[in-house]
Amino acid sequence: MDIPTPIPAQPTRFLDKVRSYIRLRGMAYKTEKTYLFWIKRFIRFHGLQHPEGMGSAEVEAFLSHLVLQANVSIATQRVALNALVFLYREFLGQPLDELSFERSRKPVKLPTVFSAEEARSVIGNLEGEYKLVAMLLYGSGLRINEALRLRVKDVDFDMQQLIVRSGKGGKDRITLLPDRLVAPVRQQIDSALHQHQADLLKGFGSVYLPAGLARKYPSASQEPGWQYVFPAPALSQDPRSGIRRRHHLLDRTVQKHFRRAIQEAGIRKLAGSHTFRHSFATRLLEAGYDLRTIQKLLGHSDLRTTEIYTHVVRKGGFGVRSPVDEGF
Repeated sequence: MDIPTPIPAQPTRFLDKVRSYIRLRGMAYKTEKTYLFWIKRFIRFHGLQHPEGMGSAEVEAFLSHLVLQANVSIATQRVALNALVFLYREFLGQPLDELSFERSRKPVKLPTVFSAEEARSVIGNLEGEYKLVAMLLYGSGLRINEALRLRVKDVDFDMQQLIVRSGKGGKDRITLLPDRLVAPVRQQIDSALHQHQADLLKGFGSVYLPAGLARKYPSASQEPGWQYVFPAPALSQDPRSGIRRRHHLLDRTVQKHFRRAIQEAGIRKLAGSHTFRHSFATRLLEAGYDLRTIQKLLGHSDLRTTEIYTHVVRKGGFGVRSPVDEGF
């Protein structure tokens, strides 16, 4: 869920204070959850000692443990490091000394990619809104929660583009709305707004907004533009305010439908929703689009992240034709 955990107005618990500080900084909720996860794991690793009584030596021991015992990847260790550097430098005001720890050397795995035929087969096994979500992941390069969090105002039919708000790293970006999906997305929005009108008539009809927006635009939560493109089938209760609202489809529900569709397609790869995004990038590379363009559409901050797809394009091995294919 992307509804922030409630915290007291005047927090007294250490982790609530950290959470409050992160929100005051305007950081993404996903970053908040990630940082709190690693801070809690760090505290537990050291027998529930308070971070103020620890420092560089304890951070080094924890980061080395993640590699030597937990066998985490390079990226995972880096995220844990970022969380602890933030904790000490930003929140506690106690910058860490130069750290010396065992760094992960776990190799980066190549992404799993659907062939064009496999992608069509999986999508063909889906129906309704679940099928449209899959087509947006494959056709626009969205992450699953980016698709589910789309609001009506973020679909620009005139420019034929989607505006992704607060994607990974809290960044906004623009990606394409494929020709083939213009009509289905219009129909989905019409259905969502019809449901919204029905909710309004029953005394409901508000949608979750981040606290800052809710204060600045108190009536926005009931406006059509702020409604989710993929609303949930039932109302649910906001855990903070107690207000009954219609949230977006849950990612775990969508994932369940995707897993079933992949099985029915007879695909044995370790695939899921993110495989559609990997496949989007790979198809664009195969079509000759440059890495910079693909990087912008995917929202990667580092081109090296995008470059990994060069290793999984059709006819792998850098497009080299094998001698065995030439005949004998």
